[in-house]
Amino acid sequence: MANTYARAFADVVFHEHLDAGRATSGLRQIAQLFGESVELRRVWENPAVPADQKRKLLDAIVQRDGIERAVRNLIAVLIDHRRLHFLPRVVEQLEKELDERMGFAEAQISSARELSESEKKTIEAQIARTTGKKVRAQYGLDASLLGGAVVRVGSTIYDGSVKGQLEKMKEAITA
Repeated sequence: MANTYARAFADVVFHEHLDAGRATSGLRQIAQLFGESVELRRVWENPAVPADQKRKLLDAIVQRDGIERAVRNLIAVLIDHRRLHFLPRVVEQLEKELDERMGFAEAQISSARELSESEKKTIEAQIARTTGKKVRAQYGLDASLLGGAVVRVGSTIYDGSVKGQLEKMKEAITA
């Protein structure tokens, strides 16, 4: 269900030539507000509250925070169809859908030590060559790797760590 709404909203973003970052940010902002505010959830999820009152509250939030009209319309559809509980997944899927359409790849890079800027650029360039996409990288530390790095792009893992090499050697020796 979340995929359907995310793809449809991505179509709107591209068809209307909206700023994808701003649209995603607005959607994330409403999702965060919805997740944090018990009162807002009570109103928007309560079937006894008329839909027009729910939309008036949404309009007030949109106007106050300067959120795109298209984002408002998506939230209104979710409210009207009682599917607001899908909002966090819609945001997540939308980000993936927009990244895919704009040619971005999310890479999670773990290394045993803090990488220098030149090392980060080298790894990102290598990932870009391998995937054929622009790279958005998130870095983390994992001392158990001993050295090197492990890169995850989607469901693909590239293991260039010392720990990984040692495990391969162990498997080869036992075989």
